[in-house]
Amino acid sequence: MKGILYGVGVGPGEPELLTLKAVRIIKECAYIAVPADDKNTCLAYQIASQAADISEKPCITIHMPMTKDKAVLEQAHTDGAEKIADILDKGYDVAFLVLGDAAIYATYGYVHEKIKALGYETQIVSAVPSFCAAAARLNTTLVQQEQELHIIPAAYPCEEALKLSGTKVFMKAGSRLAQLKEALCGTKDTVYMVENCGLENERIFETTDGLDETAGYYSIVIVKSAEREDYAG
Repeated sequence: MKGILYGVGVGPGEPELLTLKAVRIIKECAYIAVPADDKNTCLAYQIASQAADISEKPCITIHMPMTKDKAVLEQAHTDGAEKIADILDKGYDVAFLVLGDAAIYATYGYVHEKIKALGYETQIVSAVPSFCAAAARLNTTLVQQEQELHIIPAAYPCEEALKLSGTKVFMKAGSRLAQLKEALCGTKDTVYMVENCGLENERIFETTDGLDETAGYYSIVIVKSAEREDYAG
């Protein structure tokens, strides 16, 4: 009998935000997989290890290069899927740890689809999305009633997205903060940023001018349209 691959979201940073199901699956799986060359440098692994004792579990490291080169990424995803398939063929279940939620801009998704295509059983274990945790840290809601919510990958050009109504959430904004800050200059919208939400080095910014352009990769920018900001829910 072949094993099952679980894509387990560990949430944005606080170990207490792991779901009960995520902790159970992590404990039950014989193997852990991480999107890193070394489990000890993997943030998702560090978070999960504070909620469950996984130090003795064998870990599959999956190389995930930080590039937009499709050929390089395709090869990395294929190699990762092959490593996991080898373990599944032996009948062992694998928990692939993912920062945030496994269904939202997660590198796990590519491996997930390849494993599915090979005929193995796969399951995604949902988690607290980083933008929901960021809103909670800011003590604010994201949307009310008919307001729209837009989730945008900030690593790509996003000037057009700023024209959308409602609330815009720019994920992993660190690499393009300078461009995003310039585009937001003079706006009447309410702008927040949370860097490393839930981690020890978390930082919160509540004005456009105050955004630190040197902030890291795990930065979330929330833009709430001015005309709806004071909406009474």
